[in-house]
Amino acid sequence: MDRSIIDKLIRTAIEQLKFSYAPYSGFKVGAALLAKNGETYTGCNIENAAYTPTNCAERTAFFKAVSEGTKEFDAICIVGGKDGVLTEYAAPCGVCRQVMMEFCDPETFKIILALDSEHYDVYTLKELLPLGFGPQNLA
Repeated sequence: MDRSIIDKLIRTAIEQLKFSYAPYSGFKVGAALLAKNGETYTGCNIENAAYTPTNCAERTAFFKAVSEGTKEFDAICIVGGKDGVLTEYAAPCGVCRQVMMEFCDPETFKIILALDSEHYDVYTLKELLPLGFGPQNLA
């Protein structure tokens, strides 16, 4: 993946931290999802007092994209930290990984975990969900 694209996704994900609604955990997360058509969809985490209705930044970005008709994706960048301070990588939860399995090729979809443009790692979905269950399992 081109470094300029990675840098743009990292900057965009970091920008999303300001929209995070995390009054209970204080853990803010931002995401930038790159669709195959070149569009970038953004997301932040949105907590809820009942906890279960909370939505992760990654799912917010995916659901925004799908609700607008986009269903093919190349990569997502995820950043997060307590009070929005990025001190370690914020990996996607299991539910978010499962949503990624629904729409992404686990062999090629890239997940960028970042602190900034100099400190990031890139994984495939298969690396983070090695025995994932997706639509192909129902065919």
